[in-house]
Amino acid sequence: MCAVSVGHISKYSWPHLQLTKDPMISALERQIFDFLGFQWAPILGNFLHIIVVILGLFGTIQYRPRYIMVYTVWTALWVTWNVFIICFYLEVGGLSKDTDLMTFNISVHRSWWREHGPGCVRRVLPPSAHGMMDDYTYVSVTGCIVDFQYLEVIHSAVQILLSLVGFVYACYVISISMEEEDTFDFIGGLDTHSYYQDHVELKPVKPVEISNDIEPEMRLLNLT
Repeated sequence: MCAVSVGHISKYSWPHLQLTKDPMISALERQIFDFLGFQWAPILGNFLHIIVVILGLFGTIQYRPRYIMVYTVWTALWVTWNVFIICFYLEVGGLSKDTDLMTFNISVHRSWWREHGPGCVRRVLPPSAHGMMDDYTYVSVTGCIVDFQYLEVIHSAVQILLSLVGFVYACYVISISMEEEDTFDFIGGLDTHSYYQDHVELKPVKPVEISNDIEPEMRLLNLT
């Protein structure tokens, strides 16, 4: 059992550690800015993604193909989610970035990058002179080098790229592990054979007594 674990650690875990390091850092960075923007739907998705990435890494180190399969299925869902985010911010298919979909309609907050993007100048406007909107704060944002929706699209595109690389590598690890189980099963093959050799019971062979009254022809027949 130890030989299997050590072999798989040396072959699969360290490359997988390098492949999961960048997605983990990227997901944590995205989680921070989504928290700052109160984007609850992406926050939930990022949290689940971080948990599954850790689970996939654990499955690779401990040689748990089922955990790697869970990571593979989640990666496909994660790519789909990021494609949806890209369509949302680019307003594809009737979607609108000005809706409260990302906040579950709990608040009117938008992406943190909307007011804090590269080069953006944020100005708080005074309330309305008529006193009708005193409970609201109006913010003017000007001078942004890149609009916030394109920054969100870039983040999602990076997640898709990293996820595709992880998906391909996870499929490779699963295929290799299945081939090794089919060709040489350490647990079911070698251990069972050793167990049989250790517990086989050897019994002495009793000599056959032949009576002297039997004719020589019959005696010869019994010996053959």
